[in-house]
Amino acid sequence: MKTHKPADQIQDLQYFGEFGGVNPSISDSSTYTFLSAKTMFDTFEGNAEGCYLYSRHSTPSNLYLGQALAAMENSEAANVTASGMGAITSVLLQLCQSGDEIVSSRTIYGGTYAFMKNFLPKLNIQTQFVDITKIDKVEASITENTKVIYCETISNPLLEIADIQELAKLSKKHNLKLVVDNTFSPFIVSPIDLGADVVIHSLTKFINGSSDAVGGVICGTQEFIDDLRNVNNGACMLLGPTMDSLRSASILKNLRTLHIRMKQHSKNAEYLAQAFQKDGLKVVYPGLENHSGHLAMKNLYNAEYGFGGMMTIDVGSLDKANALMELMQMKNLGYLAVSLGFYKTLFSAPGTSTSSEIPVEEQKEMGLSDGLIRFSIGLDNDIERTYQKMKECMIELNIL
Repeated sequence: MKTHKPADQIQDLQYFGEFGGVNPSISDSSTYTFLSAKTMFDTFEGNAEGCYLYSRHSTPSNLYLGQALAAMENSEAANVTASGMGAITSVLLQLCQSGDEIVSSRTIYGGTYAFMKNFLPKLNIQTQFVDITKIDKVEASITENTKVIYCETISNPLLEIADIQELAKLSKKHNLKLVVDNTFSPFIVSPIDLGADVVIHSLTKFINGSSDAVGGVICGTQEFIDDLRNVNNGACMLLGPTMDSLRSASILKNLRTLHIRMKQHSKNAEYLAQAFQKDGLKVVYPGLENHSGHLAMKNLYNAEYGFGGMMTIDVGSLDKANALMELMQMKNLGYLAVSLGFYKTLFSAPGTSTSSEIPVEEQKEMGLSDGLIRFSIGLDNDIERTYQKMKECMIELNIL
């Protein structure tokens, strides 16, 4: 489903630097001066458009990046943060107060899970973790105290697909806010168009694409973004997850090539997923017809960007997974590292890394096995060559 073209909307944004540069100038200042005390007061009260007070409030670089990301997600506004977790925690603390509840997907990033499971109860905010692919189970978990339904478009690490359209209908039926982490699928899925209220990204991953910066973004209505920035009770303002202007400028430059990169990530991942499935391996990739969420994804996605750059292969045991990852790294096929969206392939065993915050018994219940390897497939020019080299590693270790 495609109701707007995110690449075109980003391309149509045009900024000029202070001296006519094709990149906007970076304001490398933590505080800003005023010609009059009244203007300072008006700015502090939020009544002076285009004026800047203090970098925790706003900077030109952060606003430029926020505008571009709002255009990408087709939201009214956006606020960038110092990390993906800075975005997630700020949103949930803005939407929930003591006594409220969240209904969340059970398969989510480990840091998000830990925040909901271990930290929010200190504030008397509880979370029910459910199979987000079962709409009836989601609805059955909603109580009079529920305020938020939370999911990831493509879940980390199991690559389950959240039917955002159906979840949006459910949210509106019960007067809830649907918050979607779209980190695995920028350009591929546009959750705002599908009915989501708030969209979050870790900019660290595909959007930046060069594994040299940490950042996050919150996309939503102008009213919600203004609430987050409110000097009296805004979570982004008071908790201080402020992105540095130099990082904002760097990410904005990389954002301009995201549409090209996402197509190549998806093309390469689909090739490898199909090839290794034919070889008899246990592969999970949303573009495979046997994926449980394949049809749902086809109803949600912007087809020109494919099914994403993430896939998993289960090699049977943690020892085999570790041996394979170490060998692939030695053969220059990528890096044994967490995170994703890099130009080189990154791989890790999520049960002992990015999902290690989830108790082992819960990992098993959701289907996260010891031998599961999560791959963020890179931008390799000759993916057939990559496949043959990966296959050689698997044969050497008796995995194939």
